[in-house]
Amino acid sequence: MTCLAAPRSLLAAARGVSWQRRLLRHHGGRRALSAGSGAADGGGVTRMLKHLLFKIQSTGPISVAEYMREVLTNPAEGYYMHHDMLGERGDFITSPEISQIFGELIGIWYISEWMATGKPKTFRLVELGPGRGTLTDDILRVFNQLGSLFNKCDISVHLVEVSPKLSEIQALTLTGGKIQAELDVSTPVYMKGISKVGIPIFWYRDLQDVPQGNGFYLAHEFFDALPIHKFQRTEKGWREVLIDIEPEVPDQLRFVLAPSATPATEYFIQAKEARDHVEVCPDAGILIQRLACRIQEDGGAALIADYGHDGTKTDTFRGFRNHKLHDVLIAPGTADLTADVDFSFLRTMTQGRVATLGPIKQQEFLKNMGIDVRLQVLLQNASDQALQKQLIQGYDMLMNPQKMGDRFNFFALLPHQRLAHSDEVNLHNSKSLSTPVAGFGELVWK
Repeated sequence: MTCLAAPRSLLAAARGVSWQRRLLRHHGGRRALSAGSGAADGGGVTRMLKHLLFKIQSTGPISVAEYMREVLTNPAEGYYMHHDMLGERGDFITSPEISQIFGELIGIWYISEWMATGKPKTFRLVELGPGRGTLTDDILRVFNQLGSLFNKCDISVHLVEVSPKLSEIQALTLTGGKIQAELDVSTPVYMKGISKVGIPIFWYRDLQDVPQGNGFYLAHEFFDALPIHKFQRTEKGWREVLIDIEPEVPDQLRFVLAPSATPATEYFIQAKEARDHVEVCPDAGILIQRLACRIQEDGGAALIADYGHDGTKTDTFRGFRNHKLHDVLIAPGTADLTADVDFSFLRTMTQGRVATLGPIKQQEFLKNMGIDVRLQVLLQNASDQALQKQLIQGYDMLMNPQKMGDRFNFFALLPHQRLAHSDEVNLHNSKSLSTPVAGFGELVWK
């Protein structure tokens, strides 16, 4: 691999014209905003666009959240449902596809937390949105190599995946294709198999379907794809950004401002909000509450890795196609849609049930996890210069602040009793911990 395709996080730095700069005119009581033409143009009237046009004609303008939900996960035409969008031949590339070191260090993180919680006899690894299964595959390889640590421990993998296409790829990656569909309609499992290292794997469509119990949860580039609502502060108060049909071009969509407050405006805007433009992801809030409740009741931990911010950014909604920025309103269903994760919102939504760590930059997290030492070991064992060059390029992509090092963040949920100062709900500084959490403090093996 001599040339790495640019990840979404890297391309995010070269964002196209924001929707706020597309203001053209007032029309029909709503502020009209064109779809713009500065981003990569997929062209054509897709079946998804026809579906959306009919929906808007029937019920009126839709929220950005409803638009994202339809475009990404509509059972018939959703982008995630039938596409293999990952890798150099896809629309974007993720950290596990760039370097094996990334997944190996994540595997070490889970082993460290499992040991810190007393080595429970069951270890459930639950990944939300596993992509191609590359990250889980790297983690299981680490588990296998350190198998002596798991003496008499019952390990299982539980994957939450709505995409039939991606679940097929995951099964091939993790089991070599040795899977079976679950025909029992009374169980939420829709597919199961045995990994190449002998660990059982189960597939579900929703986190709620995963059995309760001590679980270690992983969400890598998952929260960024959940539907967001967008809001703009105006002279008349907060107004939701909606999506409507361009009246002069009947097969083109546009952004508009709702003429009055919507229910979402009333529920999702905080009274102390200081920004003039806000993106809120209710699905992320619900999901983080479910994770927090599980960890509070059953123990375990959750690690979230994504590009995002701590309650500071405004307009981050964008699309990607063929590793280029793509206008979010053009050719829907043919490109990925994403928005930065608001980690301050996630922290608030835990409602004090668990302790939170982060967000911290990927560069800091991986350095704390020992990425430099691991790179040197791999370079020493590399058989040729091409492999060494590949390892160095992958390291640079992961760690360089101008690439992924500062654009990705890590965020963790832990039981209060896991930390020395259990009365503190939100801990940003790992120096306050007497027992450092891997990645958020220096990892020490005994």
